[in-house]
Amino acid sequence: MTNTETPMIPNEIVVEHPEKREPIGLFTWICVGWLAINLGVALLTPFLPIANPKEMISMPSMGMSLDHLMGTDSLGRDLFARVAWGSRISLGVGLGAMAIGFGIGGPLGMLAAFRRGKLDVALSSVMFTLLAFPSIIAIISILSMWWPRSLAKIILVVGISSVPLVYRVIRAATLSAGSKEYITAARVLGAKDRRIVFRELLPNVAPTGLSFLLFGVATVIALEGVLAFLGLSIDPNTAPSWGNLINDARQSLNDTPQNWPLIIFPSAILCLFILALNFVGDRLRSYFDVTEVKL
Repeated sequence: MTNTETPMIPNEIVVEHPEKREPIGLFTWICVGWLAINLGVALLTPFLPIANPKEMISMPSMGMSLDHLMGTDSLGRDLFARVAWGSRISLGVGLGAMAIGFGIGGPLGMLAAFRRGKLDVALSSVMFTLLAFPSIIAIISILSMWWPRSLAKIILVVGISSVPLVYRVIRAATLSAGSKEYITAARVLGAKDRRIVFRELLPNVAPTGLSFLLFGVATVIALEGVLAFLGLSIDPNTAPSWGNLINDARQSLNDTPQNWPLIIFPSAILCLFILALNFVGDRLRSYFDVTEVKL
């Protein structure tokens, strides 16, 4: 008789499941909607039928009414108009500063991580040395001496101070993406460096960059509020921002404590906007992070 071997049948069949990501969630979309509303108001404020934020159009320190939805400040200026125009300044500082940070630190971080060698050592040495110095001290020192202050100067100083941190984040994300198998496969197949950077690395680094961008905008907007409390932001009589509106209200409430909308509305909008930015940024980070994908 001929012995025939019976093939071994595994007790379990392992099935590879595709990656299953958690849904974005209703609260995330609410936060996205709130961000979109604020961005839309900031862009469309010049075309909205609201009062001039610099004109004294009514009695000082009036409460809320149909004519003045948030009341008036201590000089009789419409608070709703000033909060709406303040969104342009606050968002302009946040987006402008991070545009400078990502415009300089992002390409340098990717270049250092992709090329490695002496270039990486040189750039990283400079950036990490700058990171060791507290940036807030440098920002306060420069703005204290750079007169007269303007929105462009604040954006420039804060933006340049964010370059080392952006460099560090993008460099780390590029190093992580560069160690994947598809990068090795692209090199083996003879792909050029430009193709590897723009077709392989950049799409995988972009989610990390977008998440950090939202965190950065939130941080810069809060920083502008700190500068306003120190008297280092732009003059609120020239161009209101959420930060200097809160600071101006804090000072005027000593004389008119009953006019609480002066500080409540700008503070609430600022806090909710920053919280929404941080929540959406964290949700994007976890959504695109493959280590958190549930199988």
